[in-house]
Amino acid sequence: MTGLVQTLRTHGLRIGPGETVDAGQALTALGFTDRERMREGLAATLLHQEGHRALFDRVFDLYFPLSVGIPDAQAAADGPPDTAELRDRLVAALAAGDKALLGRLATEAVGALGGYGATPGSDGWSSYQTLQRLRPQTLLARVREAMRAGRAAGGGASGGSSSGDGDAFAERLDDDEIRRRIEAFRGQVASEARRRVAEQRGTDRIARRAVGGTADSVDFLLAGGAQLDELRRTVRPLARKLATRLAARRRKAARGSIDLRRTLRGSLSTGGVPMRPVLRRRRPGRPELVLLCDVSGSVAGFANFTMLLVQALHDQFSKVRVFAFVNRVDEVTDLVARASADPAGLGGRVLSEATLTSWHGQSDYGTALGEFAERYLDAVGPRTVVFVLGDARNNMSDPNLPAVKAIADRARRVYWLNPESPSLWQTGDSVAYTYAGLVEMHPCRNARQLGSLIARLLPV
Repeated sequence: MTGLVQTLRTHGLRIGPGETVDAGQALTALGFTDRERMREGLAATLLHQEGHRALFDRVFDLYFPLSVGIPDAQAAADGPPDTAELRDRLVAALAAGDKALLGRLATEAVGALGGYGATPGSDGWSSYQTLQRLRPQTLLARVREAMRAGRAAGGGASGGSSSGDGDAFAERLDDDEIRRRIEAFRGQVASEARRRVAEQRGTDRIARRAVGGTADSVDFLLAGGAQLDELRRTVRPLARKLATRLAARRRKAARGSIDLRRTLRGSLSTGGVPMRPVLRRRRPGRPELVLLCDVSGSVAGFANFTMLLVQALHDQFSKVRVFAFVNRVDEVTDLVARASADPAGLGGRVLSEATLTSWHGQSDYGTALGEFAERYLDAVGPRTVVFVLGDARNNMSDPNLPAVKAIADRARRVYWLNPESPSLWQTGDSVAYTYAGLVEMHPCRNARQLGSLIARLLPV
């Protein structure tokens, strides 16, 4: 259990000694005979957010596996596996929705199709190899027919409306349910492959390296569509947390700094001992924010998430203006403001409705920043903080340092958030360190780092 807790901490979950003690007491009360009851008890005592449950389940399956070792039947098997027969049994299990049987088939599939090395399984087990050979995603039509045949045999062929629209609707529902079952089976295959590899190489090592973390720790440049969708769902909670931090910083900063001249004058009544410090009162006012976002290629997900986050925080600033660019720059403040209804479609709307490219579609930071300095420099003032979002890969074009300097000279502060690792800066067509000589550049590879940087860098 302590290994489970330590691994969850390495993935960013905040679990203290109190929760760990509670988990131990829960296991004392629940016992060890029912694995699913143990799972629910540990999840209830250790987790604070619903979004952490998927990570918890993957780690739990490694520390409290359903089985240990290789089943005797598979160890004694001789000859090549019969993939066609395994697919037929998988169709029947998917049609019946039998979770226990699907779990056994996942174990059998990994053992028969997932081993690799000099002899199968001698070097490791691969869920990818298993799924590529089994191809469960191609079984949807067969599973649908099997489900219909089962209903007909059970006297439930009508299934509701007899109209064409009713049949089409029922078929869509069936297809959605089949896809969910196939996806669950794929997860069981991945879990079984991880379990076998963990027995070979150590549970702690695999649990830390081979289990995907929470959405806020996923690298922006490596995030897939599903992970970006999950990230978008974290925008509002993250914005509330950041707003609380900014408000606390604002209250603390409102006291002002020590006014040395007035403090020394007041100390005359105590023989020159400054007993009562006098503070300079800060003028109330909120800063202005300008975002300059590269929305090309792989950095688009990073830019879109940050735009949504800043829009959710707009109450913390007196003014927010957002600009997007590829090799031309255009203001997209109104598009971002309307994104709350459809956050997933923000990237498409920005690319289709804003003028971001000229005769080519490659990133050109020098040209885009130069156009911003010519057309939109009035958006930057002494109270403005500018955030530039992008990887600074300029496709061997002129970086246009005078434009960056003009923006930096006019703004209160300029920060550049780069989603690439610093080890990649100034490699290939990157001019990251060239720009870093003029403005502060910070690596920002995931949502956790982004939240930390915004809470620390934004003025109050």
